[in-house]
Amino acid sequence: MELPRRKFLHLAIGAGALPAWLDTALALDYPSRPVHLIVGFPAGFTPDIIARLTAQALSERLGKQIIVDNRPGVASNIGTELVVRAIPDGYTLLLATGANAINATFFENLGFDFSRDIAPVASIVRSPLVVTVNPSVPASTIPEFIAYAKANPGKINMASGGVGSTPHAAGELFKMMAGIDLVHVPYRANSMPDLLAGQVQVTLAPAPTVIGYIRAGKLRALAVTSATRLEVLPNVPTVAEFVPGYEASTWSGIGAPKNTPAQIVDKLNKEVNASLADSKLVAQLEDLGSIPIPMTPAAFDKFIGDEIDKWRSVLRTANIKLE
Repeated sequence: MELPRRKFLHLAIGAGALPAWLDTALALDYPSRPVHLIVGFPAGFTPDIIARLTAQALSERLGKQIIVDNRPGVASNIGTELVVRAIPDGYTLLLATGANAINATFFENLGFDFSRDIAPVASIVRSPLVVTVNPSVPASTIPEFIAYAKANPGKINMASGGVGSTPHAAGELFKMMAGIDLVHVPYRANSMPDLLAGQVQVTLAPAPTVIGYIRAGKLRALAVTSATRLEVLPNVPTVAEFVPGYEASTWSGIGAPKNTPAQIVDKLNKEVNASLADSKLVAQLEDLGSIPIPMTPAAFDKFIGDEIDKWRSVLRTANIKLE
């Protein structure tokens, strides 16, 4: 009895490496059903927002629904491992983020190796952080804040999304390069209520998380952490204008399980890059303070490697360890 074509392909994928002819067959048929994009963060967080905007654009281009599937937990490692263990057929993808680059060093006993087990597909955006303070802080510029912190060592609370999170690592890099002492206050949930109330005084948060509060005058932006100023916050300088060489951003892209057929990876890369050339999506992303960064899979692979190396150095220098 002959197996139906799709069932045969499914069984063949599970059997291991795919022959070239099967790679081509899958790519020609792809996608023939909805694709799941796994996000390792809760709904409403920056990665989720980026994922949903990208999924909508990709759905229109591919003609099949891209379903955003939130699987939060353990600094996005739960969602990442789900994709690592998935069948490499292009129907389970990962919204890879800057957290993955930090986690590669921060977590010593992961059941997977991000660099080895996730195939880079396409980068989407770089999302600079914003050094943001409660209006009660007597500083309107980075030099004023550094001076205030030096005059009050150990008295200013710096909020983050948790030990080893991107805002934490970026904050530690800022502390080291500026020569100041801030008290790290990690949060399991959203730190914005406490920042707005003044219970913590400063955070380095992704632009999409704080830009609404900044525009409403509820929080004050001192600087952005990108190498250049953001169009969406044109009057906010970069940290590097006062602390030369400082740069820290989170980022988002798409990854797939290793051994995903190259033709599928290339097709997805082509469609993501085409989406990032669409003025509507670009405007939506830039309005959130995110910068589209289309790349080839090879360039994205190098980018990820560079990010892992950078944050490994920061974590080790600052002696940041899993608590």
